[in-house]
Amino acid sequence: MQQSSSKQDRIAQYKALIARLTPKSKVGQGALRAFWVGGAICVLGQVISDIGTRMLGLTLMQASSLTSVTLVFLTALLTGIGVFDVIAKYAGAGTVVPITGFANAMVSPAMEFRPEGWVLGTGARLFTIAGPVLVYGVSASVIVGIVYYFIYL
Repeated sequence: MQQSSSKQDRIAQYKALIARLTPKSKVGQGALRAFWVGGAICVLGQVISDIGTRMLGLTLMQASSLTSVTLVFLTALLTGIGVFDVIAKYAGAGTVVPITGFANAMVSPAMEFRPEGWVLGTGARLFTIAGPVLVYGVSASVIVGIVYYFIYL
């Protein structure tokens, strides 16, 4: 019986230690940051799209492509010079959810292995994260295309 009491005391001490050392979560502040930074990224995307359609005379589909390419390029550039990581630490999921998260996920591993060289470092690691996404995305689109073909034959 004494051993059980000692074990319970240790568990209680451990729980008290965890409660003391665990940082307090700032969910509200994190959500607000994610909301406004993610919203700002989306506003930037809309501005690029509007410039494409109104000033450059692009169709909506062409402007959408321009927007995606521009956001991916800007994110890759900001990741390469170390600015995007600072923004991501501040905003959390606000930078991960839009297309910028995909671009950052592609460039970050490549930057990490840059000292190993262009081919074995950057080139080999560029698709570490994006590779599975691309494979499953292409596979899913082929399956949907086949289903669509047979339904609307």
